[in-house]
Amino acid sequence: MSETPAEYNAKIIAEFRAGRGRVGGVWEGTLLLLLHHTGATSGATRVNPVAYLPDGPRYLIWAANGGAPSHPGWYHNLNAHPRTRIEIGGEAVDVVAEEATGKERERLWAAATERYPRLIDVAQKADGRVIPLTVLTPVTEHSRRTKEQS
Repeated sequence: MSETPAEYNAKIIAEFRAGRGRVGGVWEGTLLLLLHHTGATSGATRVNPVAYLPDGPRYLIWAANGGAPSHPGWYHNLNAHPRTRIEIGGEAVDVVAEEATGKERERLWAAATERYPRLIDVAQKADGRVIPLTVLTPVTEHSRRTKEQS
C-alpha cells in the first residue's frame, strides 16, 4: 500500500524539524521551508514543505504542483490569507505573501530556473499553466518597505 500525499508530507516535515531544516533523500540539496497556511474556505491550518530560493531578506516559492494542470491548494490559501508563518531551519518567521508580477516575476523566474533547472520541465508539463511565483517577505521587512513607499 502506498502512502498518501499527507503521509509523505508528514514524514518530510518530521525529518525537517528533527534535522533543523535538513532533509535527505530526493530532497537533499534542495532548500526547503515549511509553509503554514490557512484554508481559504475551510479555515483549517495546514503545513507543507516547499522548495524556496532566497531573494535578499525574502523567500521565493513557486506553485508548480509537480506540473499538474492546477495550482496547489496552498497557493489559493495564501491568496486568501497572505499573512502567515514559515519555518526555516529551526526558526519560525512571520511573513506576508505576495505574487510576483511583471519584470520582478521575470527576474525571479530566471533566478529560480538557474538554481533549479528542472522547473523548466515542470512548467512545460503544466500544459500552458503559468507557474505562479510567490514572494514571502518577513513582516518586519514588509512593514519597513510599506513605510518607505508612503
